[in-house]
Amino acid sequence: MREIIFDTETTGLDFRDDRVIELGCIELVNRFPTGRTFHHYINPQGRPIHAEAQAVHGISAADLMGKPTF
Repeated sequence: MREIIFDTETTGLDFRDDRVIELGCIELVNRFPTGRTFHHYINPQGRPIHAEAQAVHGISAADLMGKPTF
């Protein structure tokens, strides 16, 4: 069985105002990683990253400068 596991990081927890800033995924076949991965940072278009969120994921606004928008 093929599965894709997704992970996201955001600027905070409010779905109305916060934005996705990181997408990642891995492919599994029969529950084992195949080595195929995807990782992408996303510029939140000026939305601040809440301190609580940054404490969890460690991504700063400087890390996202020049990255594409969603």
